[in-house]
Amino acid sequence: MFERFLAAGLAIAGVDVGESYRSPAGREVYSGLYRELTEKRGLSKRACLLARSRGGLMLDNWAAEHPESVTCIAGIYPICNLRSYPGLAKACGAYGLTGTQLARALAAHNPIDRLAPLAKARIPIFHLHGDRDDVVPLEQNSGLLATRYQQLGGDITLEVVQGGGHDLSPSWFRSENLVKSVIVHATE
Repeated sequence: MFERFLAAGLAIAGVDVGESYRSPAGREVYSGLYRELTEKRGLSKRACLLARSRGGLMLDNWAAEHPESVTCIAGIYPICNLRSYPGLAKACGAYGLTGTQLARALAAHNPIDRLAPLAKARIPIFHLHGDRDDVVPLEQNSGLLATRYQQLGGDITLEVVQGGGHDLSPSWFRSENLVKSVIVHATE
């Protein structure tokens, strides 16, 4: 996947935000990476975001706050729902809240609840998700996100991998459809 992206002229970058469960503090670290890449290194102001697992929380939330800075989103079994994983009781500390407080503020932090800005900006989304993922269940994450995004008029492709779980099988990273989707949108 990365070899194909590089061959197409795409740069690849990432940053470790720790176990922030993509809280506002974690999202600010990602904003710092964006500023470094665009302001200091001259890369495109519109990024293709590629998330795997917990990265879905970060990139979907960051994109909802910065839709003008995103050209597309792609995900490999991304977490899209804090209730599903890691659960509010576990995530609340990263947000500086109790579980109850996070539940009340969830719409401000949960990717499945923050799709309207992305749909309005016409950001295309492509997700690969296995139907046997017991860590990040398809129905509560990519499935729910796809349904809600389509209801908002958003363009989403959800490719369900039959028998796919939550693992590092090389097949996840060789998806021809995901690679093509990112390259097409990045080079438009």
